[in-house]
Amino acid sequence: MSEPTNVQFSEREALLFHSEGRPGKIEIVASKPMATQRDLALAYSPGVAVPVRAIADDPATAYDYTAKGNLVAVISNGTAILGLGNLGALASKPVMEGKAVLFKRFADVDSIDIELKTEDVDRFIDAVELMEPSFGGINLEDIKAPECFIIEQTLRERMNIPVFHDDQHGTAIIVAAGLINACLLTGRALSEVKIVVNGAGAAAIACTELVKAMGVRHDNVIMCDRTGVIYQGRDDVNQWQSAHAAATDRRTLTEALHGADVFLGLSAAGALQPEMVKDMAPAPIIFAMANPEPEIRPELAKAARPDAIVATGRSDYPNQVNNVIGFPFIFRGALDVRATAVNDEMKIAAANAIAELARARVPEEVAMAYGVQHSFGPEYIIPAPFDPRLMELVPSAVARAAMDSGVATKPILDMEAYRQTLRARLNPTTSVLSMAYEGARAHPKRVLFAEGEEEVVLRAAIAFKEGGYGTPVLVGRDDVHDRLRALGVTRPEEYEVHNSRTSDMVPRMVDFLYQRLQRRGFLRRDAERMINQDRNTFGAVMLQLGEADAMITGITRTYAQTFRDVRRVIDPAAGRVPFGIHVLVGQSHTVFMADTTINERPSGEELADIAEQTAQVARRMGHEPRVAFLSYSTFGNPDGHWLDNLRDGVKALDGRQVGFEYEGEMAPDVALNPKQMANFPFARLSGPANVLIMPGLQSANISAKLLRELGGDDMIGPMLIGMEKPVQIAPMTSTASELVTLAVLAAGGIAR
Repeated sequence: MSEPTNVQFSEREALLFHSEGRPGKIEIVASKPMATQRDLALAYSPGVAVPVRAIADDPATAYDYTAKGNLVAVISNGTAILGLGNLGALASKPVMEGKAVLFKRFADVDSIDIELKTEDVDRFIDAVELMEPSFGGINLEDIKAPECFIIEQTLRERMNIPVFHDDQHGTAIIVAAGLINACLLTGRALSEVKIVVNGAGAAAIACTELVKAMGVRHDNVIMCDRTGVIYQGRDDVNQWQSAHAAATDRRTLTEALHGADVFLGLSAAGALQPEMVKDMAPAPIIFAMANPEPEIRPELAKAARPDAIVATGRSDYPNQVNNVIGFPFIFRGALDVRATAVNDEMKIAAANAIAELARARVPEEVAMAYGVQHSFGPEYIIPAPFDPRLMELVPSAVARAAMDSGVATKPILDMEAYRQTLRARLNPTTSVLSMAYEGARAHPKRVLFAEGEEEVVLRAAIAFKEGGYGTPVLVGRDDVHDRLRALGVTRPEEYEVHNSRTSDMVPRMVDFLYQRLQRRGFLRRDAERMINQDRNTFGAVMLQLGEADAMITGITRTYAQTFRDVRRVIDPAAGRVPFGIHVLVGQSHTVFMADTTINERPSGEELADIAEQTAQVARRMGHEPRVAFLSYSTFGNPDGHWLDNLRDGVKALDGRQVGFEYEGEMAPDVALNPKQMANFPFARLSGPANVLIMPGLQSANISAKLLRELGGDDMIGPMLIGMEKPVQIAPMTSTASELVTLAVLAAGGIAR
């Protein structure tokens, strides 16, 4: 079972995502400078000879001098791709690249996908075994049963690095965590619980083996396949299935479920009927994990038995069994102690850590930053996939179990220091963004896309709607539905489109705009012309009249022109200065730059306002702000009149007693480089700045655009902050994905 999700999208959008820009989802980036001849000499010849000799003398130093210690191979032959079956090694490559992305995103583990063109078990084993010097671990993926059992077991015996088949053990670990908590809630002991497993493939067998290793009695488990119960003496099953044959006279799933405490479904949609649920023990525990359609829908199970605890593989129901909660963090812990295997002790430790996290109280700062509002109970027995605490708790538990069980070759001496390094590995912004998308699905809003005739805007609207984030409201002419149909939308009439030529709202909109602008030199005919001819004005008035919750525009006009259009209709929020923030997002850091879009030469008070509001945005995105007022000068060297507004901004914050660190004026290298900052021991920042307050629009906008084009980080924005209504102005070069992100941030209140 892989990482299930139920976000919807068109085939065209999926293909564009994988093909636009650099094809695929991964690339190799050098981790050392390669700019000069000296760099190249150190990286290759003759400098590379030094670590070569060191590794030849002591093979363990390969972990010190190469990427081996943080490198996992994701390997498949494509014989069981997701739910698509045997489509071959090449067809599995997009999935394996995706797995590599998940490793990096969730646990900062580097990963390379390898697709082997063979269904011969021996050739597959030989090929993987020979790659042991290259990698710190092997993640097997999408290999059909029973071959996957033979492959994994043989490789574990032959190789001295962790070998882990996620389709088996990843699912088993998350199921075990959920089962621990469900039993706690229902007052059951694992040693007494009666389980029926429906399905006899790789994941089902792994789940059965793990729960038995955790204390479930062998004679309390009944496994079923398509034919019925796997009972002792049945001769049409393989050796892995027969190992779990039950001594029972029950022969059907219905009979097996009579009085059962737990149903573990790894089979097919609809396999569990409501009447079967009624026949289970009180407070039944149901894991219906067929994907995308479970063995029984939670609402049907709850109708049959309101006391049931239900988990599925779907993200649109509580208690999602999602492998991404497990495998990245298991490998993180195993790699960090240079484990030679992933054994049962490490799997059980991972399951217990995941279960414990679901029971733990959510700290207030985590709840505020990440939107984690859940509390332990029947609707929350498994942590949310984007809970940032997973990165700290699961790897440390796995590492400790590896040390205790004797498979760690590099024990961790200071576990608390190790947990701190885990926290530092990931960027909290990525978790916040993920939670923002989850929040949008939970609380969908109406978002107005003002330029509804542009293809990139239509693609964003399609992704927004099909992703379940809300209702796109399009402003455009008569042919918008035809354009949607050309983009592959089968029912374009379901999209709400507003045309000023036909809208019955036009008279009310003209009245509103004329009332607003009549004392600014505008005639009623001017208001009529703007409503009828300008999509930004039309959309902004719709937003003001409550016809949408947020608005996205900017694709067809410059930022300054678009802001003027919007500003005629929408005022700044009371007591606030509108401004723009560019957000630079790296693997382990985020930097907020402001103001990059609006205020040409802000006063000291305005800079202080911008600093406070940007700090609030930083906190909403999971960061404790450290604010630097940037300048060409550092603390008056060289001095000049251009520093007055920056110094006034710092003084203004001094008087406001704000709850965050700030300092200035300072050059960017001092603000961002600890070595440079060390030259100024009196500086009030405890670490590199993550909020950069720019001295003026010229330097701010130039810097932001240079970083967008030349920098290695992803960039969000600019985000328009400080308006009384949620409106965002996107760059003219924005992709559909970037527009969707702005729409989600605007609707969710992160960009406000």
